[in-house]
Amino acid sequence: MRRMMILSLVVLLVFHVSASWAASTSVYDNFLQCLNTNTNPSSTQLSNIIYAENNPSYSSVLRAYIRNSRFNTTSTPKPLLIVSPSASSHVQASVVCAKQLGIQLRIRSGGHDYEGLSYWSDQTFIVLDMFNLRTVTVDIEDSSVWVQAGVTLGELYYRISEKSKVHGFPAGVGPTVGIGGHISGDGYGNMLRKFGLAVDNVLDAQIVDAKGRLLDRKAMGEDLFWAIKGGGGGSFGVIVAYKLKLVSVPETVTVFQAARTLEENATDVVSRWQEVAPTTDDGLFMRLLLQPGSDTVKATIMAEFLGNADQLVSLLGKQFPELGLKKDDCKEMSWIESVLWWANYDNGTSPDVLLDRNPDHANFLKRKSDYVQPQFPKVGWS
Repeated sequence: MRRMMILSLVVLLVFHVSASWAASTSVYDNFLQCLNTNTNPSSTQLSNIIYAENNPSYSSVLRAYIRNSRFNTTSTPKPLLIVSPSASSHVQASVVCAKQLGIQLRIRSGGHDYEGLSYWSDQTFIVLDMFNLRTVTVDIEDSSVWVQAGVTLGELYYRISEKSKVHGFPAGVGPTVGIGGHISGDGYGNMLRKFGLAVDNVLDAQIVDAKGRLLDRKAMGEDLFWAIKGGGGGSFGVIVAYKLKLVSVPETVTVFQAARTLEENATDVVSRWQEVAPTTDDGLFMRLLLQPGSDTVKATIMAEFLGNADQLVSLLGKQFPELGLKKDDCKEMSWIESVLWWANYDNGTSPDVLLDRNPDHANFLKRKSDYVQPQFPKVGWS
């Protein structure tokens, strides 16, 4: 009897795997046929940009941009297919074909969504993985850059620095974060007090809408253009590229990291930081990090100032004496070097490390973000 039960389980397992593989193969064939029908003739072999579960590269392609190991388990739903477009026409055809087959599309740029929404779903889905769309075209005379959705922040910053030492872009500090998701979700960075969010500096865009049309700002109209600037990735269309406004940065910027424990007046520092950080010179960004210890709390302020150390020390000496900042606490550097500093690279690291799309390892994590509007009373920090 026991042998019969084991045999039945094995048969059921084999049947399930076979049925799953057959379904995946059927979707693959139908999707590939649809792509060929809806894509203009090109040099790209379309079968080379589609990965089904029976493809030897499927698992490595899927895992390459999973940044949260919570969504890289045996129980995590997997996409029927991964499509890695290398041209905007592939994106257009993918939207049309997914719609025809009734399958949900998940669009992945860098994979940094806290909840992994770009690469898993509780519905049958296909991942449209943008990693092949990585062209960056910098125009210093026009103070602009066209950047495709698969580009990372590190790649963008590096390409800007290749062309100019006095231009930058106000976006996040994570070099492996993808442009497509970061900007469509606003794009918070350490130059926001002077230049706003990344999305405030979008001049134009190319998107593929639900009908498979490739639209720029003029063709989509101002309402849709407004909506894609912060309305959330994948909500109004697939972002193919953004045209961004470059901002002017000085040849020398200054950074510092100052840590204080409760015994070193951390309470006074944190309380005063709440007042100074949002009102000081708009070229100064100060970030607060609170870390509990065994018997104390450490408050660390990390900052970037668009100017030199003398100017910064003088400014905070007047506005933030509780911090007691000295010139020796500061480091002067170029803007691109400050990008490396924020990303925790060692001093002297070559900027070309920013071209590495996968320098970090995925961890199991749960994160949430929020904005604190009213100030906490000083007693609340004690």
